[in-house]
Amino acid sequence: MANDLSPRLLAIINALPLRPGMRVLEIGCGPGAAAREIARRIGGGHVLAIDRSAKAIAQAGAASRAEIAAGRLSLRQVAIEDFELEADEKRFDIAVGCASARWTVVIPKREKSPCNGSALC
Repeated sequence: MANDLSPRLLAIINALPLRPGMRVLEIGCGPGAAAREIARRIGGGHVLAIDRSAKAIAQAGAASRAEIAAGRLSLRQVAIEDFELEADEKRFDIAVGCASARWTVVIPKREKSPCNGSALC
């Protein structure tokens, strides 16, 4: 729920151009608070939340059981530099990384880009 978020995460999520049905990639999900709120806002869409840390993925999984069971959220332990779409996986409409204000994620344009060409990908 939005009131479980820090003011910084809430401001970031409020600024995203989210729409029902979107596919969202969250990079560096930590315990999954932002991923759960994004999943709530996009209704029938889907969030894939990734993190390089096994501990973060375990925490996100424990806190996100309802969203995972509903098929609105999935988790994967992988660093962004190693992330690739699985064979049957659709591209994402938007990618967001908000784990730290000190870094910026750049996904180079390539044939197998995980995104559909959004300016945020």
